[in-house]
Amino acid sequence: MIFRLFKVLTQSFVICCMFFFLATAEVNAELKSEAIVEAKSAQWQQTLKAATGQSVYFYAWGGSKAVNEYLRWATREIAQQYGIRLMHVKVTDPSEPVSRLKAENGRTSAIDLMWVNGENFVYLKQQGFLLSKLWSAIPNAAFLAVDSLPITVDFGEPMDGFEVPWGIGQFNLITENKVFQSPQVSAKSLLDIAKKNPNKVTYPRPPEFHGTTFLKQLLVNLTNADPRLYQSATQQAQEEVLPVLWRYLDQLHPYLWQQGKAFPSSAAEQLLLYQQKTLSMAVSFNPNQWLKEKSTQQISESSVRRYFTDGAITNSHNLAIPKSAPSPEAAKVVINFMLSEKAQQEKFTGVWGDPAVITSLLDKKAIMPAHPELHSSWHVLIEDAWQQQYGG
Repeated sequence: MIFRLFKVLTQSFVICCMFFFLATAEVNAELKSEAIVEAKSAQWQQTLKAATGQSVYFYAWGGSKAVNEYLRWATREIAQQYGIRLMHVKVTDPSEPVSRLKAENGRTSAIDLMWVNGENFVYLKQQGFLLSKLWSAIPNAAFLAVDSLPITVDFGEPMDGFEVPWGIGQFNLITENKVFQSPQVSAKSLLDIAKKNPNKVTYPRPPEFHGTTFLKQLLVNLTNADPRLYQSATQQAQEEVLPVLWRYLDQLHPYLWQQGKAFPSSAAEQLLLYQQKTLSMAVSFNPNQWLKEKSTQQISESSVRRYFTDGAITNSHNLAIPKSAPSPEAAKVVINFMLSEKAQQEKFTGVWGDPAVITSLLDKKAIMPAHPELHSSWHVLIEDAWQQQYGG
């Protein structure tokens, strides 16, 4: 009986992944058939000419010192090469530029370029707030590793030219080796670790996206990757799937830092607590952050990277231009630079350590076993339900 159940669950997950990869392959085929502007073309030369002297207000998460330092490097390079002023407008939550675009309601925006993915992208695409045919307007988009990386579908939603991949995120844990001894983590092993090491484990408070993804990794593991997680969430699916997570968290929370009554506000705060030895675990979407932190002696030499047994939830983080952006030409030039070999190499080997997404720099050794993202509808549902259960 147990073997038959395991077989059914395994087959369900395989079918789910087949649908995901078939959908991705279909999108990839469409992209290859779409003509991408060439760098030497008159069209791109006109874009470069129009962009000179413009300012690009780039709304992007400002919660990472490494990312901020990389963007300062990019700002200098872009100014020198193209005469464009890149202004990093730091946001604390990726939903902030979405709210601004909604409030502007089609009027000339304060935003020229934005860092986006997931449910925020889905909303902006559905509402018609994004510039279309962006992929084909960027010469360096021709070098994106669409055959090797899941970078054409965003949380189950085809990009359709409304955003361009910039990098890859994979959810992982940065931990002390003596506490997390196995290379992989399951919901059961995490609970056992928390019980043996009370007050040393936690996660960022949702809706902070690291915290939400931590919950999604648990849900995948607890439900054996229920195929419904990769489809639009129905009421029945919510009622059958989410209680599994709440029952687990009810067991886990008493052993967490602050007994699960308070949570770090961000991944950066949790990393600081880890650096201070208050915690034995931090969270990251950068598969190479642990190496970067060790190389600068920000974390202990005994720190290791761990990921969940089902594979690390993997998604791309992307760049998009609002339809109402005041400087769309300059924003396109910035995106093209961000996809250049020079910029992608610096992003990977420099302080950030974010994997490259262009074929010439693809490093499969830097990537963990991947698990597809859940459908975007689950993201907000999990956050809202968590707030109802534990937010008070």
